[in-house]
Amino acid sequence: MPLTLKAMEYFTTALRHGNIAKAAAELNIAASAVSSAIDQVEAEFDLTLVIRQRARGIQPNAAGRDVARKCEHLLEDYRSLLIEGAELKQSHSGTLRVGYYAPIAPAFLPQIFDTFLSHRTGVTLELQECNNDEVQDGLLYGTYDAILFVAEGVRPSIEFTPLITAPPYCLLPQSHPLADQDAVTMAQISKEPLVVLNRPLAASYYKGLFQSRTRQVPIAAYANSTEMVRSLVAAGRGCAILNMLPLTSETYVGAPVVARPISDTLPPLTLALGYDSARPRRIVQEFAQACRDYFSESGSTQCVVLS
Repeated sequence: MPLTLKAMEYFTTALRHGNIAKAAAELNIAASAVSSAIDQVEAEFDLTLVIRQRARGIQPNAAGRDVARKCEHLLEDYRSLLIEGAELKQSHSGTLRVGYYAPIAPAFLPQIFDTFLSHRTGVTLELQECNNDEVQDGLLYGTYDAILFVAEGVRPSIEFTPLITAPPYCLLPQSHPLADQDAVTMAQISKEPLVVLNRPLAASYYKGLFQSRTRQVPIAAYANSTEMVRSLVAAGRGCAILNMLPLTSETYVGAPVVARPISDTLPPLTLALGYDSARPRRIVQEFAQACRDYFSESGSTQCVVLS
């Protein structure tokens, strides 16, 4: 049987007292359990470590003192590990690693962190943008403490909380005739050059919105970032369909864009939060709560375009 921490604790306690009965009283166990632990340690090393004297208790020999000293070091490291682990779980500080797919996460994550970090000075953020599969892999492999991703592509093993349901909307140059309407239709959009967000999951989702159209939709450009899509639209290269809405109509090129709801009934995308809720660190649990609070309040209207 492998040498256990319990056996080492009984062994070192007995040697510290020099008496099996006193060690048993301190540990609140039977004396036979202490004696058995000593036998186990000796058997593990195939050495005689303790000199037993009926009238004078027990004493370690030279090898016994050496083994006891090493056991004490191991037990001390173990106790320190337990203390540090408890502190890590309860700590309000440390590194928080968040992976995200949501294309406009820069529009809402800083606001969430503003609330979450308002009373915390010892938190370091590590943020990583990934595609929807990569970010889920990162959670499963322990790379991230929490992730923000699209739930329509969720892995069966990912535990998640939906944060917001985002219907598709049409993004237009400010000068486009359709920008004067309160809403647009898919029939109108299908006649326009389209700038497509070319990200895994997103591209197939947007393509699927046009499957019932008999006319091939003209593609003006593919771009793998939301801001490039927005800038191309602002520059008049075409219109686009997106789901999550930034908090500004300005783009990198300095020209504004206009977001209009689509009147057709179309499937939305769901922004979700994933993390291990069974045994989270305190800062992970509180970050998760900050996400839920944000999207149950202002985020529920700021980040989507409703009909």
